[in-house]
Amino acid sequence: MSLLSRFKAAACHVSPIYFDLDATVDKTCALIAEAADHGARIVAFPEAHLCAFPVWSGVRAPVENHEFFVRMAKSAVTIDHPAIDRIRRAARAHGVVVSLGINEASRASVGCIWDTNLLLGADGSLLNRHRKLVPTYWEKLTWANGDGSGLRVVDTPVGKVGALVCGENTNPLARYSLMAQGEQIHVASYSPCWPTHPAGSKERYDLAAAIRIRSGAHSFEAKCFTIVASGFFSDAAADLVCRGEPAARALVESAPRSVSMIIGPTGAVISDTLQDEEGIVYADIDLDDCIVPKQFHDVVGNYNRFDVFTLQVNRAALEPAAFHDLAPLPPAGPDLLADEAVAGGAA
Repeated sequence: MSLLSRFKAAACHVSPIYFDLDATVDKTCALIAEAADHGARIVAFPEAHLCAFPVWSGVRAPVENHEFFVRMAKSAVTIDHPAIDRIRRAARAHGVVVSLGINEASRASVGCIWDTNLLLGADGSLLNRHRKLVPTYWEKLTWANGDGSGLRVVDTPVGKVGALVCGENTNPLARYSLMAQGEQIHVASYSPCWPTHPAGSKERYDLAAAIRIRSGAHSFEAKCFTIVASGFFSDAAADLVCRGEPAARALVESAPRSVSMIIGPTGAVISDTLQDEEGIVYADIDLDDCIVPKQFHDVVGNYNRFDVFTLQVNRAALEPAAFHDLAPLPPAGPDLLADEAVAGGAA
């Protein structure tokens, strides 16, 4: 694989078209083309970009949100869904690595959804699937726990790339597991907003500041670049979620908004930032900038004590059941075939 040490990265600060999978895929492919036309070789999209973030769970009581859960489940996708195939073809057509947040459907349950991040290669291949380990706070009303199977850093033409979703960028062990695999580009995807307190409350969670702190800390500790791709909460999404309810509207409008940016290996922001409008932010990346800072604090090398600290990571994929067939079914004899024909005719 030919490695580019210098290239341009892009973070998309955008909203999906809530519950409209086809329209959101159209928008996604157009954004990939736009970023590629601007010279980007890696393009990152927000958390749950396909195609809704469950803001409603932070706005009203769970018993009032069944409609939204059903619509979210019905617009969720498996990794081999035609919608994913379309985005993979776009990545291949434009020769860019794509990080994509999705609501992943389960083959075992119509009501199980994971908060998943996919990494797609510049050749359109599926490089990794990471399911958010623990949904945050009221997200637990929507998403199932993930597993460690996606805690992987993969080789790409733009270096070693890893990703974590939203609040798990706060988890030092998850972050360290990626550092320990030589991560050079970290993708941190985030929600569009985060209702945490009643409208008008003196207490207010500064989501933008929290994102800067977490992302800057990871870049500084890992000596890597971090692409922060956060969602944008559009007026159309707010209208849908609030359903004309003044209390819901007040809560959504008071909720802190996310921010998108790109951060260098010293922890400094090296791109423009976006918060209050949709768009794409870009930054020029030079992977050689990761080398000198490792002389100071290489927490997976000369600045650690592996005889003192040990980390074990279970990367087994978890399934709802393990089926062990002791022996294959015997071939159907004439009588069995006849019985099946009768049963089929009766049906």
